[in-house]
Amino acid sequence: MSFDINIEKPAGTGDGQPVDAEIKELGAAIEECWTIAEKFGLDPFPTHFEIVPANIMYEFGAYGIPGRFSHWTHGKAYYRMKTQYDYGLSKIYELVINSNPSYAFLMDSNVLWQNKMIIAHVLGHTDFFKNNAYFQHTNRQIVESASLHADRIRQYEQEYGTDQVEKFLDAVLSIEEHIDPNIRIKDEPPYQKEDETKKTYESPYADLWDLDNRKTAKDHEKEREKEKAIRRKYPAKPAKDIVRFLMLNSRELDDWQQDIMEMVHNEAIYFLPQRQTKIMNEGWASLWHQRIVRELELTDGEYAEYAQLSAGVLSPNRRSINPYYVGVKIWEDIERRWNEPNEYEREVLKRPGGQGHQKILEVREMDNDVSFLRNYLTKELIEDLDLYLYEKRDNQWVIVEKNWEKVRDGLVGSMTNFGDPYIVVEDADYKQNRELYLKHHFEKTPLDVGYAEKTLQYIYTIWGRTVHLETMMDNKKTLFSYDGRNNTKRTIS
Repeated sequence: MSFDINIEKPAGTGDGQPVDAEIKELGAAIEECWTIAEKFGLDPFPTHFEIVPANIMYEFGAYGIPGRFSHWTHGKAYYRMKTQYDYGLSKIYELVINSNPSYAFLMDSNVLWQNKMIIAHVLGHTDFFKNNAYFQHTNRQIVESASLHADRIRQYEQEYGTDQVEKFLDAVLSIEEHIDPNIRIKDEPPYQKEDETKKTYESPYADLWDLDNRKTAKDHEKEREKEKAIRRKYPAKPAKDIVRFLMLNSRELDDWQQDIMEMVHNEAIYFLPQRQTKIMNEGWASLWHQRIVRELELTDGEYAEYAQLSAGVLSPNRRSINPYYVGVKIWEDIERRWNEPNEYEREVLKRPGGQGHQKILEVREMDNDVSFLRNYLTKELIEDLDLYLYEKRDNQWVIVEKNWEKVRDGLVGSMTNFGDPYIVVEDADYKQNRELYLKHHFEKTPLDVGYAEKTLQYIYTIWGRTVHLETMMDNKKTLFSYDGRNNTKRTIS
């Protein structure tokens, strides 16, 4: 068991008995929850708890990591979230950072019984961070790294100007989701295009007397034309990691710009496992906060308030997935089916029973949301959760699919690339003029035209040459382009 606590006090207040008593009371609550969590078999990271006011909590929520670099998008998120809190529309009770030790931030307006539930929820998250395979290669010192990134970006602002740095960040952040977690920045050397049409000879006539290859100048010219016609396309295979590709291959970037792209890429890689396991992670934390709280000694009034708060967190949403609700239901169903298998599961699948706890620990370790839903979202669960596929028609949401397998596959499909458009670098020397050709792998959801055109402008500032994007519009193959002056669109088939 390893934890510590800090309480952020308003300016002008001194140390005293109330704060000391609050720390002691909260420390006892953490110790109690931790002991119960370990009894259940959880293995959390050491955790540092901070009690912070609302403005700090929402700042961390907007930036994602304490001390992260400043950008107007973070400020916009902060004011939206803080305004919703001020008007009583939403509230962040906790924020937990995947690091070692983990950092957990609790709102200073929480009462003790709320903090007990939140601490239990945090321990579920930190256990998941520590043990799930998709988090094993993340930066466990992300808070320190983010602070160093912010310092470097501030230095670039002083050296090159705030406006220039922020405009470049605008461009990079417009494509920050387009990364590949399986490839690291320094895996390959930058692309250096070889001009295979050029040959070097000792004299203008030396090629005519080449004893190893007796060919005329005309023969060489024919070969050069042939090589040009069948030039090697780069990249040889489509590149999914657009940020990395542009960083390594653009001829327009200064060292400071490449450094910023690498920092943004590394922070995006840090957040990726959380996107890959949102349903599993929130469901896991919710499962254990319920079970840990049941072991606590609360008053009847506190239990009633807890039940109301927990029910709100775990309430279903008919038009979108509530990861807390769907996640916890799947975890409970896995445990039940491995504890008490039915006849088919016993006879055909040879499932002996009594292995529910072992099974959920195994799933927690090996799966992500895609495999979690594909393998464990059963027909019975889909019917019990009342899940359907919806589509917006004439500004109204209508049910378009009730078949359980199609519903399951539709949900899994919607998580491909985390709901972002799947776009790859198809050709970095399009028209043999270093123009960039991107291709959208169309999956029934059309691109937002305005957003796509603006993003092409941003990519142009990084690449420095005309940028093209192939996609499907109205069942026709369409090419969007930006040449540094104008956005154009044309049908190509």
